[in-house]
Amino acid sequence: MSLPNLITLGRILLVPVVVWAIASGEIQLAFWLFLAAGVSDALDGFLAKRFGMQTELGAYLDPLADKALLISIYVSLSVVGLIPRWVAIAVVTRDVMIIGAVLLSVLLARPVHIRPLVVSKVNTLAQIAFAALVLASAGFGIPLHLGFELGLVAVGILTALSAAAYLADWMRHMAD
Repeated sequence: MSLPNLITLGRILLVPVVVWAIASGEIQLAFWLFLAAGVSDALDGFLAKRFGMQTELGAYLDPLADKALLISIYVSLSVVGLIPRWVAIAVVTRDVMIIGAVLLSVLLARPVHIRPLVVSKVNTLAQIAFAALVLASAGFGIPLHLGFELGLVAVGILTALSAAAYLADWMRHMAD
């Protein structure tokens, strides 16, 4: 077990704590924990690449940790009414669709290698930034006004574009 993998496991263990903090109205704590998770994501990636500690386990754990955190954050924020439900539904549906496509391709003996697309990286960045913005606003009383609406639109559009891009890649792979 490498240090980056241990950091990633720590990020996975933060997920229920962040959910608890949001559900308990401890939004400032949720913000700081979410920030810590983001820093840990950057740190484990840096350590793995810089010191040659990349592992096959880490290649699976890191995106799993990211998805677990983002899905949990979006569902929790929607349940407590800080974001509209449709945003959480879009975020969850995209990830379920990708996982379903990968599983189906394996079942059909046509395994697909998922590589991060540029639109997906931008989407993840937008999802993280918007979640942090919502947590900061609710936790510290920072008014968002137009920033909230712009964040909603950006996350909605980028999530849809990312889902469509992965679906198109998957369909091309399955058609070959």
